[in-house]
Amino acid sequence: MARRYDTNDATDRVTGLREAASAVRRGELVVLPTDTVYGIGADAFSSEAVADLLDAKGRGRNMPTPVLIGSPNTLHGLVTDFSELAWELVDAFWPGALTLVARHQPSLQWDLGDTRGTVAVRMPLHPVAIELLTEVGPMAVSSANLTGHPAPENCDAAQEMLGDSVSVYLDGGPTPGIVPSSIVDVTREVPLLLRAGAISADELRKVVPDLEVAN
Repeated sequence: MARRYDTNDATDRVTGLREAASAVRRGELVVLPTDTVYGIGADAFSSEAVADLLDAKGRGRNMPTPVLIGSPNTLHGLVTDFSELAWELVDAFWPGALTLVARHQPSLQWDLGDTRGTVAVRMPLHPVAIELLTEVGPMAVSSANLTGHPAPENCDAAQEMLGDSVSVYLDGGPTPGIVPSSIVDVTREVPLLLRAGAISADELRKVVPDLEVAN
């Protein structure tokens, strides 16, 4: 039976974050608010939990799960060949709605799907998400919807779709926006905008003037 906590209530927030952290450590799934839409998350280093996440969404391994982190410093243990331009994007837009596709450390023992040696990583601008990520470390997080359905702007919509496949729902009220994060590939010498989202190409070019845009 899924448990749900109102993170706008001080007591419920403390209990909910504790229960969500315990669930993640047990390899279970949680739903959490972010600065874009609600996400379904799991321990990024638990292959079984990530597989359960993909199953809950009805999503294949060909669409790997992004990773959310609670601090830019966490990048040092996750990625390699991270350029100065990539760090400048982090400094300018994190926490926020910018996902960076980078090469992950070859030594990492995780299975996020068919990533081909890369990871899509982001630090969200949401206090509940950051608090949970700070407690449990990197989480594999995808939008909390069934594949093919709209991404949820509130906890009700997420719970209607995912039900008891999720152990803990953290209800932070409606999310601030429904526009997804922008995605930039920083594995190349010149960063490439793969998806225009909450941060426009013009804004990104203030930091990376030569930014290329995918067709």
